[in-house]
Amino acid sequence: MKVDTFVYDGPTGWSNGGPATRDGPETLVLIFGAPAYFRDPGVIEALVKAYPGAKIAGCSSAGEIEGRRIRDGTLSIAVARFDRTRLRVATAPVVDGESSASAGETIARALAAPDLRAVFVLSDGISVNGSKLLRGVHAVLPPSVVVTGGLAADGDRFQRTWVLAEGRPAERTVTAVGFYGDAVRVGHGSRGGWDIFGPEREITRSSGNVLYELDGQPALDLYEMYLGERASGLPATALLFPLALRARSSDRKTLTRTVLSVDPSKRSMTFAGDVPQGSLAQLMHANFDRLIEGASAAGQSAATDVSGESLTVAISCVGRRLVLGERTEEEVEATSDAMPPRSKLVGYYSYGEISPFAEGECADLHNQTMTVTTLSEV
Repeated sequence: MKVDTFVYDGPTGWSNGGPATRDGPETLVLIFGAPAYFRDPGVIEALVKAYPGAKIAGCSSAGEIEGRRIRDGTLSIAVARFDRTRLRVATAPVVDGESSASAGETIARALAAPDLRAVFVLSDGISVNGSKLLRGVHAVLPPSVVVTGGLAADGDRFQRTWVLAEGRPAERTVTAVGFYGDAVRVGHGSRGGWDIFGPEREITRSSGNVLYELDGQPALDLYEMYLGERASGLPATALLFPLALRARSSDRKTLTRTVLSVDPSKRSMTFAGDVPQGSLAQLMHANFDRLIEGASAAGQSAATDVSGESLTVAISCVGRRLVLGERTEEEVEATSDAMPPRSKLVGYYSYGEISPFAEGECADLHNQTMTVTTLSEV
């Protein structure tokens, strides 16, 4: 396996002189880019033409990661040439939250095969219900298939995201890459680092990923109370206070949910994944050191089965970037430091992260986490 990573920045051009020549059916090209490339996709089209035989996937971001750096307004690119692993790409439309499960089933059926070992998913970040998307995937694929990935982003604007479909940026789309054969090794890790505060509340009214009431009170009222003057910046400022969810008080498993949009007239909030009625929810706030420690732990978990040259894909939440501010690169550095010396790192800041909660479990949609996927061969 051979891996190259590089960057395209409009003012300075290619970081390494342009695309390398590792084209072929076993070549994976990942492209993470600024939302503006939806309107001006010329550079992406040129990159796709440079790899006519490769499998290509990518999406828009809230910041592009390459190596130990974070950039804005660029393309972050990885080219991985596998030696003994087959690749396949599938796409499907995802019109809204209700169609998300069928989109997941569609891509899973397209990729399903006895020797399928892993699936890397990139999805629209606004129209999708990430929880339903993954339920559709898991309805078709066996638990032995590792599923990771993330949702596309649009900075802190929450207006339009794109995913590459047949080499072009497209809205309301999900694309997935399947990895086949016994040679491929896929590691994964996902950690948060947020602190829980305040009382635990019951979700007394919700529908899918739309939250209406907590303890019988409008959910948006609660957020506006905690945000104070920052409430005028909703939905972006709600990223400062994600929700910790668990099914019941005896559960140790906790999922984090972050806001995609708000409806002031209905006093409701739409999240990236399901917020099931009857679940327990608690507000969270940032602990800078624990966020960075969480990124390191995610990297360490993903690196446990890596040998030789490898590709590391780091997907972190836009909420973490907004909170960490000038310290954001510290979490990327912490992830990079956890990787083996011959692993090359790319990634992006997202509206949702996809990873198993623990070893041997089906993938969940996470928010406000650093999620790391490693790809290597033996």
